[in-house]
Amino acid sequence: MKCVCPDHTLLTPLFPNPTLVSFPHMEIAAIQTHGLTRQFGALTAVNDVTFSVAPGQFFGFLGPNGAGKSTTIKMLTGLLDPSAGTIEILGKPFGASALDLKRQIGVVPEGMALFGRLTATEYLHFVGRMYGLDRDTCKLRTEELLEFMQLANENRKLVTDFSHGMQKKLAMAAAVIHGPKVLFLDEPFEGVDAIAAGMLKSMLQGMIQRGATIFLTTHVLEIVERLCSHVAIIHQGRLVANGSLEELRAGVASTLPGAESSQRLTLEEIFLSIVGAGGQQEAPQELSWLA
Repeated sequence: MKCVCPDHTLLTPLFPNPTLVSFPHMEIAAIQTHGLTRQFGALTAVNDVTFSVAPGQFFGFLGPNGAGKSTTIKMLTGLLDPSAGTIEILGKPFGASALDLKRQIGVVPEGMALFGRLTATEYLHFVGRMYGLDRDTCKLRTEELLEFMQLANENRKLVTDFSHGMQKKLAMAAAVIHGPKVLFLDEPFEGVDAIAAGMLKSMLQGMIQRGATIFLTTHVLEIVERLCSHVAIIHQGRLVANGSLEELRAGVASTLPGAESSQRLTLEEIFLSIVGAGGQQEAPQELSWLA
């Protein structure tokens, strides 16, 4: 199988074995990139990436370490300028000066970027005001969010004294306080306990039901398989797969010897088949003192 671009031209496969790329046609996408590229000197971290995310989709963006996931999400949220290519959010060009669009997105970045010398209440009030909320709305939403995130009894602590999991929940609260139409999440469940993770998943699914769009990058494939309807996979800076879970499942199953297209592969099997060049990974090395 060869890769097909939106204009139906054929691309040379990135690997000897089949790769899967599907770009569904949409009138107005919540997120859309064309030829997105980012270079750091001689290193091309993201290379000619084109994809669309429909409004209301829970979109998973996967890849191995160093594949370009965080670099892509930083460009999509205005933290990095692309070296080449274009980005549209909610059908409008997105860039450093697009303040009106930035007010409609929420972000949980890789490093969270919290202000450690504030309390959780002070921090959420600050974020809410930066998004243009009035003081009464900030106060009400802050109280609701802290209660929901189980942080209401921690208001005497400074953020710098929070555990990693508590900081992650505060970062999530800050990302949704203004009711974003598009939410970008970079490893949002890392360090979060199982009870809090379950509440966050329910909150995110509720946002999807109300029409929000969520762009999630994580290494926990079980979370993506449970939450996301569509998945894209980036490898060595290039997009190698993009489609619904069922499309990727059927496509990978059709390339495996003896497998049927109806075979229900897990997302882990799909991921390893695509990124691992059809399952022909090198034999794992062993540590001599543990073997």
